[in-house]
Amino acid sequence: MITKGTLRARLPRAAALGAAGLMMLGCVSSQAPTVPAAPLVPIKVAGARWIELSPVVVAANSFYPQQIPVPSGGVVSITSGAADLATNAETQLLRESVNNPDLRIIATVSESFYRLVARRSAGISKLSDLKGKRVIVPRNTSAQYYLVAMLRSAGLKEEDVTLVSMTPAPAGSPPSKFRSAEALKRGEADVLATFEPEPEYAMRLLGSDGIVLQDKKVYREAFNLHARAPDLADPEKRRAIVRFVRAVADASKALKKDRKPYEDHIASVIGFTPEQIGWGWPETEFPVKIIPDMLDVLEIEEQWVAKERNRTPRPRAELARYIDRSVVDEALALKLK
Repeated sequence: MITKGTLRARLPRAAALGAAGLMMLGCVSSQAPTVPAAPLVPIKVAGARWIELSPVVVAANSFYPQQIPVPSGGVVSITSGAADLATNAETQLLRESVNNPDLRIIATVSESFYRLVARRSAGISKLSDLKGKRVIVPRNTSAQYYLVAMLRSAGLKEEDVTLVSMTPAPAGSPPSKFRSAEALKRGEADVLATFEPEPEYAMRLLGSDGIVLQDKKVYREAFNLHARAPDLADPEKRRAIVRFVRAVADASKALKKDRKPYEDHIASVIGFTPEQIGWGWPETEFPVKIIPDMLDVLEIEEQWVAKERNRTPRPRAELARYIDRSVVDEALALKLK
């Protein structure tokens, strides 16, 4: 039989159990269901085929949520619509931004420290000895600007050297990625100014006759990732771009730790062997963030590009519009699951 005393004793316990049950229901009802993030809109990525491209190649294959092919192409591929993102040195941004004012630098993928390789037998032992010498260099590139900057540091002008064009390869001969180095070895030029890893190959060909002329304070290439301003203003396109920049940052971190797991894939894309990639690797750094003096670099280099293009140099304030640091800052702040 339930007495009044027993009933009074049971009521608090029943009330407590009821309250606990309500609290549990409240917890369940207040916990929002997990909603997966919306899929990223498709993006197309292109890149110039050099060692500097390595973080982009690895990002597209191993760190971005979807694997993306990275065909060959620079900033002109953004202008043509073939790519949403593309890499190039700052020299090409200065050229193409006249045609496409919407171009923006959104990250510095790599910094490349160039080297001039010369023949001692041509009477070269120091930078000032380049006066009157023949130089093989890819025209209208950051490598040519490095040559100009180095000459300027020695009190010389571009007109003080003779730029040598490559002779066509003999009919039926196998293609070579190192034709300039081979021409230097044959004595068709006295100096070579080009991209890694060819300078290292040239030194190996020349042996004791080779000499490296380098000054990292004079110039380093800023190999940047670019996008279009309208795409950065589009919320969904920007979300995909920011996520890709984060993938580049993660890939860069992985490559700094150990590039070996990624070498074969990088080699399959850029066309150099893992050994050849290793030759040029010490001359390359991967900062991800836009280099702090990017605007200074653009302003100085604009003088050379404008002269070569026969146009008036643009002022610093106008060049500043081509740099957008917000994308990489946003990418590095992402909280990834």
